[in-house]
Amino acid sequence: MSINVTIVGSGTCVPSLKRSSCSVLMKIAGENLLFDTGAGTLRRLLELGVDFSAIPYIFYSHLHPDHTGELCSFLFAMKYPETYRRKKPFKIVAAKGFSEFYERLKGVYGEWITLDPYLIEVTEMNNDKADYRDFGTFHIDTLPMAHTEQSIAYRITSTDGKSVVYSGDTDFCQNLIKLSKDADLLICESALPDQIKVPGHLTPSLAGQIAEEAGAKSLLLTHFYPECEPVDIAEQCKKTYSGKLLLAEDSMRISV
Repeated sequence: MSINVTIVGSGTCVPSLKRSSCSVLMKIAGENLLFDTGAGTLRRLLELGVDFSAIPYIFYSHLHPDHTGELCSFLFAMKYPETYRRKKPFKIVAAKGFSEFYERLKGVYGEWITLDPYLIEVTEMNNDKADYRDFGTFHIDTLPMAHTEQSIAYRITSTDGKSVVYSGDTDFCQNLIKLSKDADLLICESALPDQIKVPGHLTPSLAGQIAEEAGAKSLLLTHFYPECEPVDIAEQCKKTYSGKLLLAEDSMRISV
Protein backbone atom coordinates (compact mmCIF):
# COMPACT_ATOMS: atom_id res chain seq x y z
CA MET A 1 0.00 0.00 0.00
CA SER A 2 1.79 3.13 -1.20
CA ILE A 3 1.70 6.52 0.48
CA ASN A 4 1.17 9.23 -2.10
CA VAL A 5 2.59 12.56 -0.94
CA THR A 6 1.77 15.98 -2.39
CA ILE A 7 3.47 19.17 -1.26
CA VAL A 8 0.61 21.64 -0.97
CA GLY A 9 2.74 24.47 0.40
CA SER A 10 6.53 24.62 0.62
CA GLY A 11 6.93 28.13 1.95
CA THR A 12 6.72 30.08 5.18
CA CYS A 13 4.97 33.08 6.72
CA VAL A 14 6.48 35.31 4.01
CA PRO A 15 3.98 35.86 1.14
CA SER A 16 5.18 34.29 -2.09
CA LEU A 17 3.72 33.75 -5.54
CA LYS A 18 5.84 30.62 -5.82
CA ARG A 19 5.33 28.99 -2.41
CA SER A 20 2.20 28.78 -0.27
CA SER A 21 2.63 28.40 3.48
CA CYS A 22 3.17 24.99 5.06
CA SER A 23 0.92 22.10 4.08
CA VAL A 24 1.40 18.49 3.00
CA LEU A 25 -1.18 16.01 1.70
CA MET A 26 -0.77 12.25 2.03
CA LYS A 27 -3.11 9.68 0.49
CA ILE A 28 -3.32 6.18 1.95
CA ALA A 29 -5.89 3.59 0.87
CA GLY A 30 -7.99 6.28 -0.77
CA GLU A 31 -8.04 8.54 2.30
CA ASN A 32 -6.54 12.05 2.33
CA LEU A 33 -4.45 13.10 5.33
CA LEU A 34 -3.69 16.83 5.47
CA PHE A 35 -0.77 18.09 7.54
CA ASP A 36 -0.93 21.79 8.46
CA THR A 37 -3.04 24.43 6.74
CA GLY A 38 -0.96 27.54 6.15
CA ALA A 39 -2.08 30.41 3.93
CA GLY A 40 -2.82 29.28 0.38
CA THR A 41 -3.76 25.71 1.30
CA LEU A 42 -7.39 25.89 0.14
CA ARG A 43 -6.47 27.36 -3.23
CA ARG A 44 -3.72 24.81 -3.81
CA LEU A 45 -6.09 21.95 -2.94
CA LEU A 46 -8.55 23.24 -5.52
CA GLU A 47 -5.75 23.35 -8.11
CA LEU A 48 -4.88 19.76 -7.18
CA GLY A 49 -8.49 18.64 -7.59
CA VAL A 50 -8.91 17.74 -3.91
CA ASP A 51 -12.30 18.30 -2.26
CA PHE A 52 -11.39 20.10 0.96
CA SER A 53 -14.85 19.45 2.43
CA ALA A 54 -14.30 15.67 2.30
CA ILE A 55 -10.84 15.43 3.89
CA PRO A 56 -11.20 13.02 6.85
CA TYR A 57 -8.00 13.92 8.76
CA ILE A 58 -6.17 17.17 9.50
CA PHE A 59 -2.94 16.96 11.51
CA TYR A 60 -1.16 19.96 13.02
CA SER A 61 2.54 20.05 13.82
CA HIS A 62 2.17 23.19 15.96
CA LEU A 63 0.08 26.33 16.24
CA HIS A 64 2.03 29.05 14.46
CA PRO A 65 0.00 31.03 11.89
CA ASP A 66 1.95 29.74 8.88
CA HIS A 67 0.81 26.23 9.86
CA THR A 68 -2.73 26.91 11.13
CA GLY A 69 -3.64 30.10 9.28
CA GLU A 70 -6.41 28.58 7.16
CA LEU A 71 -8.04 26.48 9.87
CA CYS A 72 -10.75 29.08 10.32
CA SER A 73 -11.19 29.34 6.55
CA PHE A 74 -11.59 25.56 6.38
CA LEU A 75 -14.24 25.50 9.07
CA PHE A 76 -16.10 28.51 7.69
CA ALA A 77 -16.08 27.09 4.14
CA MET A 78 -17.53 23.80 5.39
CA LYS A 79 -20.57 25.63 6.81
CA TYR A 80 -21.53 27.84 3.87
CA PRO A 81 -22.97 27.44 1.30
CA GLU A 82 -24.94 24.20 1.22
CA THR A 83 -22.88 22.92 -1.73
CA TYR A 84 -19.77 22.46 0.42
CA ARG A 85 -21.45 21.91 3.78
CA ARG A 86 -19.63 19.24 5.77
CA LYS A 87 -21.64 16.03 5.87
CA LYS A 88 -19.20 13.42 7.22
CA PRO A 89 -17.26 13.60 10.49
CA PHE A 90 -13.55 14.37 10.40
CA LYS A 91 -10.67 14.30 12.86
CA ILE A 92 -8.20 16.99 13.87
CA VAL A 93 -5.03 15.65 15.47
CA ALA A 94 -2.54 17.93 17.25
CA ALA A 95 -0.51 18.23 20.42
CA LYS A 96 -2.00 19.01 23.82
CA GLY A 97 -3.19 22.59 23.88
CA PHE A 98 -5.04 22.47 20.57
CA SER A 99 -8.51 22.23 22.14
CA GLU A 100 -7.88 25.42 24.12
CA PHE A 101 -6.57 27.09 20.97
CA TYR A 102 -9.73 26.10 19.07
CA GLU A 103 -11.99 27.34 21.86
CA ARG A 104 -10.26 30.71 21.75
CA LEU A 105 -10.75 30.88 17.99
CA LYS A 106 -14.45 30.21 18.54
CA GLY A 107 -14.40 33.01 21.09
CA VAL A 108 -13.41 35.34 18.25
CA TYR A 109 -15.45 33.92 15.35
CA GLY A 110 -18.32 32.27 17.23
CA GLU A 111 -20.84 30.30 15.20
CA TRP A 112 -19.07 31.10 11.93
CA ILE A 113 -16.50 28.37 12.65
CA THR A 114 -18.50 26.21 15.07
CA LEU A 115 -19.51 22.92 13.46
CA ASP A 116 -22.07 20.45 14.79
CA PRO A 117 -20.32 18.47 17.56
CA TYR A 118 -20.74 15.14 15.76
CA LEU A 119 -18.80 16.42 12.75
CA ILE A 120 -15.48 17.23 14.41
CA GLU A 121 -13.37 15.06 16.71
CA VAL A 122 -10.20 16.48 18.26
CA THR A 123 -7.41 14.12 19.30
CA GLU A 124 -4.59 15.59 21.38
CA MET A 125 -1.19 13.89 21.36
CA ASN A 126 1.39 14.09 24.13
CA ASN A 127 3.70 17.06 23.72
CA ASP A 128 6.29 15.87 26.25
CA LYS A 129 6.81 12.22 25.30
CA ALA A 130 6.18 9.64 22.60
CA ASP A 131 2.60 8.92 21.56
CA TYR A 132 0.79 6.59 19.16
CA ARG A 133 -2.61 6.22 17.46
CA ASP A 134 -3.97 3.53 15.14
CA PHE A 135 -6.41 4.66 12.45
CA GLY A 136 -6.91 1.31 10.73
CA THR A 137 -5.36 1.86 7.30
CA PHE A 138 -2.38 3.63 8.90
CA HIS A 139 -0.96 4.50 12.29
CA ILE A 140 0.99 7.47 13.60
CA ASP A 141 3.83 7.87 16.05
CA THR A 142 4.69 11.29 17.43
CA LEU A 143 7.50 12.88 19.39
CA PRO A 144 7.95 16.46 20.63
CA MET A 145 10.21 18.73 18.58
CA ALA A 146 12.55 21.60 19.50
CA HIS A 147 10.42 24.54 18.39
CA THR A 148 7.43 25.40 20.61
CA GLU A 149 5.64 23.73 23.50
CA GLN A 150 3.04 22.30 21.10
CA SER A 151 5.48 21.18 18.39
CA ILE A 152 5.36 17.51 17.41
CA ALA A 153 6.55 15.51 14.42
CA TYR A 154 4.58 12.65 12.88
CA ARG A 155 5.64 9.27 11.55
CA ILE A 156 2.89 7.85 9.33
CA THR A 157 3.06 4.12 8.65
CA SER A 158 0.81 2.19 6.27
CA THR A 159 -0.39 -1.34 6.99
CA ASP A 160 2.38 -2.79 4.80
CA GLY A 161 5.11 -0.86 6.60
CA LYS A 162 5.70 2.12 4.31
CA SER A 163 6.67 5.13 6.41
CA VAL A 164 6.79 8.91 5.97
CA VAL A 165 7.95 11.36 8.63
CA TYR A 166 6.74 14.98 8.71
CA SER A 167 8.95 17.11 10.94
CA GLY A 168 6.91 20.28 11.17
CA ASP A 169 9.20 23.02 12.51
CA THR A 170 12.16 22.09 14.69
CA ASP A 171 15.75 22.75 15.56
CA PHE A 172 18.25 19.88 15.61
CA CYS A 173 17.02 17.24 18.06
CA GLN A 174 17.52 13.57 18.81
CA ASN A 175 13.76 12.99 18.79
CA LEU A 176 13.57 13.63 15.05
CA ILE A 177 16.45 11.24 14.43
CA LYS A 178 14.69 8.62 16.54
CA LEU A 179 11.31 9.13 14.84
CA SER A 180 12.89 9.00 11.37
CA LYS A 181 14.82 5.76 11.90
CA ASP A 182 14.91 3.89 8.55
CA ALA A 183 11.92 5.90 7.24
CA ASP A 184 11.16 5.63 3.53
CA LEU A 185 10.79 9.42 3.33
CA LEU A 186 11.60 12.25 5.74
CA ILE A 187 9.85 15.53 4.94
CA CYS A 188 12.01 17.95 6.86
CA GLU A 189 11.98 21.69 7.35
CA SER A 190 15.07 23.55 6.13
CA ALA A 191 14.09 27.13 6.70
CA LEU A 192 17.31 29.00 5.98
CA PRO A 193 20.75 28.39 4.44
CA ASP A 194 23.62 27.16 6.59
CA GLN A 195 25.18 30.60 6.87
CA ILE A 196 22.13 32.21 8.53
CA LYS A 197 20.99 29.57 11.05
CA VAL A 198 18.37 30.83 13.53
CA PRO A 199 17.14 29.15 16.74
CA GLY A 200 14.18 26.80 16.35
CA HIS A 201 14.81 25.97 12.71
CA LEU A 202 17.05 23.71 10.64
CA THR A 203 19.43 24.41 7.79
CA PRO A 204 20.18 22.07 4.85
CA SER A 205 23.28 20.50 6.40
CA LEU A 206 21.57 19.98 9.77
CA ALA A 207 18.53 18.41 8.11
CA GLY A 208 20.91 16.22 6.14
CA GLN A 209 22.71 15.19 9.32
CA ILE A 210 19.42 14.16 10.91
CA ALA A 211 18.43 12.11 7.85
CA GLU A 212 21.86 10.50 7.63
CA GLU A 213 21.96 9.51 11.31
CA ALA A 214 18.40 8.18 11.05
CA GLY A 215 19.13 6.17 7.93
CA ALA A 216 16.18 7.75 6.09
CA LYS A 217 15.99 6.39 2.54
CA SER A 218 14.89 9.71 1.04
CA LEU A 219 14.93 13.30 2.29
CA LEU A 220 12.57 16.01 1.09
CA LEU A 221 13.51 19.52 2.25
CA THR A 222 10.74 22.10 2.59
CA HIS A 223 9.64 25.26 4.46
CA PHE A 224 11.95 27.57 2.50
CA TYR A 225 12.26 31.25 3.39
CA PRO A 226 13.10 33.58 0.45
CA GLU A 227 16.75 33.61 1.58
CA CYS A 228 16.99 30.03 0.32
CA GLU A 229 16.14 30.86 -3.29
CA PRO A 230 19.58 32.13 -4.45
CA VAL A 231 21.49 29.44 -2.52
CA ASP A 232 22.42 25.91 -3.63
CA ILE A 233 20.41 24.17 -0.90
CA ALA A 234 21.09 20.71 -2.33
CA GLU A 235 24.85 21.24 -2.25
CA GLN A 236 24.72 22.26 1.42
CA CYS A 237 22.57 19.25 2.32
CA LYS A 238 24.74 16.77 0.44
CA LYS A 239 27.66 17.65 2.69
CA THR A 240 25.96 15.58 5.39
CA TYR A 241 23.41 13.36 3.60
CA SER A 242 24.24 10.61 1.13
CA GLY A 243 20.73 9.39 0.29
CA LYS A 244 18.13 10.49 -2.26
CA LEU A 245 17.46 14.22 -1.91
CA LEU A 246 14.47 16.24 -3.11
CA LEU A 247 13.70 19.95 -2.78
CA ALA A 248 10.03 20.74 -2.28
CA GLU A 249 7.96 22.79 -4.69
CA ASP A 250 4.25 23.48 -4.44
CA SER A 251 2.17 20.71 -6.06
CA MET A 252 5.13 18.30 -6.17
CA ARG A 253 4.02 14.64 -5.96
CA ILE A 254 6.03 11.71 -4.56
CA SER A 255 4.98 8.09 -4.17
CA VAL A 256 6.45 6.02 -1.34
